Amino acid sequence: MNPVAIVLVLTAAVAHAGWNLFAKRVPHGGALFVWLAAACSVVWLLPFVVVTVLRDGMAGIWWVALGVSGVLHLGYFILLQRGYRVGDLSVVYPLARGSGPLLSVVAAVWLLHERPGPMALIGAGAVIAGVFVIGGFGIGGSKGMGYGLVTGVLIAAYTLWDAHAVTALAAPPLVLMTGSSAVETALLAPYAFARRPEVRELWREHKVPVLAVALLSPLAYVLVLFAMRLAPVSLVAPARELSIVIGGVGAWLLLGEPNPARRLTGAVIVVAGVAAIAVS
Repeated sequence: MNPVAIVLVLTAAVAHAGWNLFAKRVPHGGALFVWLAAACSVVWLLPFVVVTVLRDGMAGIWWVALGVSGVLHLGYFILLQRGYRVGDLSVVYPLARGSGPLLSVVAAVWLLHERPGPMALIGAGAVIAGVFVIGGFGIGGSKGMGYGLVTGVLIAAYTLWDAHAVTALAAPPLVLMTGSSAVETALLAPYAFARRPEVRELWREHKVPVLAVALLSPLAYVLVLFAMRLAPVSLVAPARELSIVIGGVGAWLLLGEPNPARRLTGAVIVVAGVAAIAVS
């Protein structure tokens, strides 16, 4: 796997775990929290996108890429927030992140005709297995399992679509991420407008988590999109799940969630899998 892609993916993993820890602190934010974070993301990303478009232009097909990506990401964020409302981060997050790359690898091999080597496939399997060990296969968190697994389906869907957008359609990662956030903002705008007092209260009480998610979420994914231009999605998708190690330990240390021994065991398996992918 390309060394630059490895650095991008590992940096993205830190950012991704960070924004999920912030999101878990606002379990009842729901769609309004998603709207605020998406709107703030557009604000800080827009200047970079304007420079990119003025320099390179804007292909018509990119509008389709942005629209589909926005719908898929919106479903992902809303389901994830609902999962955090009913379940622990240490259950919902690993199940979502574990099932997502599993489906991504299968689909990348089946639909995109990628052919990762044996070591890469062993590494991908180890990452996925480690993720589920960390999550304890949903033990003690059955209410969050359904949301985690369905969220994983959407993760696989947007991973494959966005990989297609930045490679086959040549959409710049920053443009894709910002456009996706803009679509999310626009789709949720009527809902947020009708609940303006709730939006103001949510902003007043949870400004820091909103801004943290608005910064770290697109940062994490833009880095992954750049990595997808350098390495096959069947390798990038599992490798980025190193975020589960950080998120699992963070859930124990910062949120007081139980079973640290199981999380650390799973973390070792994940790290071994990432190492196998890196040398493939």
